[in-house]
Amino acid sequence: MNKYELHLARLAAYAEIMMNGEMAEQFGAICSRLGADGTIEVLLITTRETHRWTIPKGWPIKGLKPNEVAEREAWEEAGVKGKAEKKPFGYYTYLKIFDSENATPSMVEVHLLRVQKLCAKFPERKERTTEWFSPLEAAKRVQEPELKGLLVRLMHFPIENVVAEMDRRKSCS
Repeated sequence: MNKYELHLARLAAYAEIMMNGEMAEQFGAICSRLGADGTIEVLLITTRETHRWTIPKGWPIKGLKPNEVAEREAWEEAGVKGKAEKKPFGYYTYLKIFDSENATPSMVEVHLLRVQKLCAKFPERKERTTEWFSPLEAAKRVQEPELKGLLVRLMHFPIENVVAEMDRRKSCS
């Protein structure tokens, strides 16, 4: 069984919960920019515990819209400042593991985020690794099949719909 089949097998144990709509809700950001060669780049981060590649995501925050939560998570987890689209780009499911005995299936509403600034100092900088990839390479790095599909979709979008024009030297002070 490969790692992608293993991901689906783990979720299968929670099929009844998922069918009843009792999944946890999270909001995430696919952070994108224009690379030096004029192609789209996507930022991935590692998880704190298992160091798997993923996108910034987090739990709902009272008073914030889903796209605003995605923006906050991108800042806290990756040092990204930018504007997330209000309309979701898509969704993916995964099993959120809290400890060896507690896990819950989660549905992540994903928003495209146009990177405007990158900050060297951000809240979780000592807990995560960040790296830029092509959408195809990013899709190869993540485990969740639906997230892979969202990343691959970026390859078929016009660049102007995915990334805003930006000065690549912009950074936070």
